[in-house]
Amino acid sequence: MLEEKQNVTYMLRCSDGTLYTGWTNNLDKRLREHNAGQGAKYTRGRRPVTLVYAEMWDTKQEAMRREVQIKKLTRKEKEKLVSSYQKSRNEP
Repeated sequence: MLEEKQNVTYMLRCSDGTLYTGWTNNLDKRLREHNAGQGAKYTRGRRPVTLVYAEMWDTKQEAMRREVQIKKLTRKEKEKLVSSYQKSRNEP
């Protein structure tokens, strides 16, 4: 998992197959919150959620800016981003 206290833009796959995008400065804690029903209202009824994408940033502003960019993407573009990220994580 990513180090604590980093600015991270992330995407989750919800149990219904939808994608949720957010940002945090503590990814492990935020994932626990989402899966405990204490995260975003959107994910509460769509648990469990799984991390499918994450980008680290130097500042909170960069992470928030990237969150907005990703939210503007089409579903197909988001899936392509997730697929690319997953492939990069699985390469030796």
